[in-house]
Formats: sequence, structure tokens, C-alpha cells
Amino acid sequence: MTGPAASGGLFHSLRRLVGTGVEILQVRLELFASELEQEKLRLFDALLLAAIGLVLAALALVLAIGFVVLLFQEGYRLPAVGVLTLLFGGGGWWSLSRARERLRAGDGGPFALTLGELRRDREGLAAAESPREER
Repeated sequence: MTGPAASGGLFHSLRRLVGTGVEILQVRLELFASELEQEKLRLFDALLLAAIGLVLAALALVLAIGFVVLLFQEGYRLPAVGVLTLLFGGGGWWSLSRARERLRAGDGGPFALTLGELRRDREGLAAAESPREER
């Protein structure tokens, strides 16, 4: 008996199998933690941009009201307030649209890599069991 069973016996093989399973689980959990961190950062960036967009949109509204009030006075103040209103309104719209884009899930949704690895593990186990069933 010089095969693999002779080197350590059934318990040794079982211990190696459990060790391999734990290592696979550990790698999958590390991948999940990494993807969770990426999702957290993506959400924070989107919320920050949304907050900036809302502040700029509110400022554009205040300036628009000031623009209407200043319509009744003469001078160059009127075009200046109008330009500022357009700038802040455009900045608010741009920030809100960027925040909306960042909130959209990427290719395959959140945790796509973890789900893909688990799917490949399941397919590998199914392929390993298939030859045994055919015997």
C-alpha cells in the first residue's frame, strides 16, 4: 500500500478535506468583506455628491428668488445674479445626476465577484460528483 490512503489514513484525509473547506470559506469571506468595503465607499461617495447637489440646488433657488427681486432695479447686478443662478443650478443638477449614477449597481450587481466564485465552486462540486454517479 503505497497510495494516498497509506500515508495517513481516513482521518488524515478527512482532516485535509475539512482544512481545505475552511480555507475556501475563508477566501470567500475575505472576498465578501472586500466587496462590502467597496460598496460602502461607493454609497458614501454617492451620498456626499447628493448632499452637495441639494445644497447647490437650494442655493440656486435662493438666487433665483433674488433674481426676480432684482428685476425691478437698474444696473449690472441683474445679469450677475442670473449667471450665478445658472451656475449653481447647473452644478446642483450635475452633482445629483452623478450621485444617481454612482448608486446604480455595476456589472452583475453588488457582490458579483463573491457570487461568481460561489457559483464556480458549486459547478466544480457538481462536476466532481457526476463521474461517480455514472459508475
